[in-house]
Amino acid sequence: MEGGGVAAGGTTAADLGAWVCFEDECGPTMRPPVARTWGRRGATPVVKVPGRREGRASVAALACYRPGQRSRLIYRMHRYRRRKGEAASFTWRHYRDLIVMAHVQLGAPIVLVWDNLNRHLCPEMRHFIADNGDWLRVFQLPSYASDLNPVEGIWSLLNRGGLANLAATSLDHLVRVIKRGLKKIQYRPHLIDGCLAGTGLLLKSS
Repeated sequence: MEGGGVAAGGTTAADLGAWVCFEDECGPTMRPPVARTWGRRGATPVVKVPGRREGRASVAALACYRPGQRSRLIYRMHRYRRRKGEAASFTWRHYRDLIVMAHVQLGAPIVLVWDNLNRHLCPEMRHFIADNGDWLRVFQLPSYASDLNPVEGIWSLLNRGGLANLAATSLDHLVRVIKRGLKKIQYRPHLIDGCLAGTGLLLKSS
């Protein structure tokens, strides 16, 4: 970010008419995030969780910003049920499809900001980025700079909301709660704006 604008060689997101999209991923499991709750005096609340290891869900999300436009949250989910030959987490193709989906929904070029995950840097992803340079620019966040990524704030909202102290009965139950929580955030753009404000970064129109 340069004074709130992503820049490279003098080219800013505003110059491109682009959305600035920050990406991050998380892997909620059947073990719930612990949050404060009410309980009887002297009796510690207990949250029971299923003992079996059914699998896990992975979520990759884009927090999308453009001056003068309503902020957007676009995400993709992957379920891992521990089946033979099943991908345990996102592949580079999943990330590619998320970026393409965002481009279609936003209807404008994208300046993508993400971390140095190996699937972000693999040869296949590099080729995809190079082949779509007319609408896609990519910038890497510095290592250990999660505080600069507003999607971390999205995960915090999710964990403090529907996932807090959740005793999911199944992986499908967990996925439903995640989707419901993300949908609530999608309909509250001021929350998405607040996640950007929490990083200290600003977007400017020119």
